[in-house]
Amino acid sequence: MRLKNNIAITASLLFSLNTAIAQVNPKNVEIIRDTFGVPHIYAKTDAGAAYGLAWANAEDDFETMQLGYLAGNALLSKHLGLKGASADFVTQLIQGASYVEANYESQVSDDFKKVLEGFCDGLNAYAKVHPKEVLVKSLLPFTPKKLMTYTYLQLFVMSDADILVAAIASNKTIELRPKESVTGSNTFAFNSKKTQDGSVYLAINPHQPLEGPTGWYEAHLNSEEGTNIVGALFPGAPVILIGSNNYLGWSHTVNKPDKADIFELEMDPDHKDHYMVNAVSYPLEKFKAKVFLKFLGLRIGVKKKFYRSMFGPTLKNKTGVYAVRTGSLFGMGAIEQWWHMNKARNFSEFYKALEPQHIPGFNISYADRYDTIYYVSNAKLPIRAKGYDWQKIVPGNTKKTLWKDFYTLKDMPQQLQPSSGYVYNTNHSPFISAGPENHLDPDTFNADMGFERFNNNRSARFQELMSGFDKVSYEDFLSLKYDHQLPNKLQYTFMNIDALFKMDPAAYPEVASLVKRIQNWDRKSDPKSKGAGAYAIFYYLVRKYVNQQPNATFSEAALVPVLNETLAYMKTHFGSTEVALGDFIKVVRGDQEMPSFGLPDVLTAMHAAPYKNGRLKVTAGESYIQLVRFTSEGASIRSMVPYGSSNRPNSPHYADQLPLYMKFQTKAMPLDRAYWEKEATRIYHPIQ
Repeated sequence: MRLKNNIAITASLLFSLNTAIAQVNPKNVEIIRDTFGVPHIYAKTDAGAAYGLAWANAEDDFETMQLGYLAGNALLSKHLGLKGASADFVTQLIQGASYVEANYESQVSDDFKKVLEGFCDGLNAYAKVHPKEVLVKSLLPFTPKKLMTYTYLQLFVMSDADILVAAIASNKTIELRPKESVTGSNTFAFNSKKTQDGSVYLAINPHQPLEGPTGWYEAHLNSEEGTNIVGALFPGAPVILIGSNNYLGWSHTVNKPDKADIFELEMDPDHKDHYMVNAVSYPLEKFKAKVFLKFLGLRIGVKKKFYRSMFGPTLKNKTGVYAVRTGSLFGMGAIEQWWHMNKARNFSEFYKALEPQHIPGFNISYADRYDTIYYVSNAKLPIRAKGYDWQKIVPGNTKKTLWKDFYTLKDMPQQLQPSSGYVYNTNHSPFISAGPENHLDPDTFNADMGFERFNNNRSARFQELMSGFDKVSYEDFLSLKYDHQLPNKLQYTFMNIDALFKMDPAAYPEVASLVKRIQNWDRKSDPKSKGAGAYAIFYYLVRKYVNQQPNATFSEAALVPVLNETLAYMKTHFGSTEVALGDFIKVVRGDQEMPSFGLPDVLTAMHAAPYKNGRLKVTAGESYIQLVRFTSEGASIRSMVPYGSSNRPNSPHYADQLPLYMKFQTKAMPLDRAYWEKEATRIYHPIQ
């Protein structure tokens, strides 16, 4: 017993020593909570603001923050068992901890190290005060290197390289190009050339999961070192990832250029675990990843082999030996890049922040008080050798395919001050992200960059709407943001169901009533619409067949069985063939259950998963909304999150924004401290 007590005391002392050297005095950090619980954090330094952000985020969702860090540091399976094993394996496969250890000092600036240290100090302080909330004790103490190791994993996933790893590991057919998805985001910006009042408008509208490690957390950061920004971040991030300061704002949407490659290695027949490159034999570096499985209450460590070649992380499967290579493996500066974006005050500073291209992907739209708008399909793309089909597996037996250099920011598709007066992106082709007169020629970009060349329903609908405006008012801007109608001509990238709208109902009497209801539907995704309800049930059922045959074109004959299945589904689960959209799809938060608006791939997109009794519940879609109007005097900002600022069910802010969110309303988010002092429900220092 004495030995155990001594160990506990020693551990406590070590933890105290780690937190005692904190560079931030919590008394110099002030958190103002508004009526919706949003934290407005004021500090003398950026490190102090990061400390306050860590504390406030932990108050609202310490569990989700830890889940991310556990995954990034190969400890998630210690908490979740098998469910966390894949993430733990990937983070060990890419050797993030080793990379960060070797490069942290040289790749992270001294100024940003202070920010990371401040953030980790805030997390450690919270963990010390709330030890019962700690999920896995071996994760502690939080350190900048652990944060950057988690970031390294995030960047790998953002590059879509995890999809390639999963395909190799599962012995499935390897598909280099990620399947196009209806999930995504919207963003658009207008300058004075297109606005009636001469203001600049920016819509920030990502369609992420509504909760979890990639659900948004809203915060306002202010420091005496020049930071004053409101926006959103993923739980555990030390900076704002999308948002606006008093000078400018930006948003992201997911893009899908060719960010990652697979190389098939030629193994040396004379030497085990050696591979041949340019007729020279090289040994594979061998490693063992450790994951934990839970069985009968026990935690069991399991080891799995992986390898490394000159091409990158390497795995064996039943068909051969493959390496994965992506630009995110060659840097970890994305978080610092976002920090510089937070602090930028004009386009020149913002563009300079983008130039290092540490962020591996994402479309970026930008607007500022100086009447500037900008769009770029940002990506860290390798300059690949000609003569190979980079859409497929490429040979790893030649150094010709071993790319090392990258395209620069100026090489990316982009629009600066287009003559149309607006830019937009809804995860569609970057070549058509401004007015028709500003469309880019895709053939002027190397094909191996892999940029998208398609429209989708959201982009097609936006184009339809814009064709009706000479100039837009602020009310028009809001109507664009909250439009919930499919376009006249459907633009699904993964299926063709045009026959549904052309078939003669009389020719198919068993499904005639359903066909008529869908064909007569106004294509608006209103909760009370029975046409929308019929289409939604059909849509989710037909997707099963699409998954079996991607890019399928459905004939009338092929649609009839799905329509019969739709009718059967309605009768089984609703006792009627007339079902409103909001009866089928629900927005659920705790014990609240509300009829949902939106469908996949309308501008107000909502994506759902099975819930209960034949219903679906929304899991992703309108995840963070920020609407900004810039004038020469600064930014007027309004925002909304789906549920609330806290992920704790016992908090009054667990779902207090939900009623406004469901009514397409927003809340004011000014950058003025005096406003928040008047609106405050609580003003306090961390550790009080």
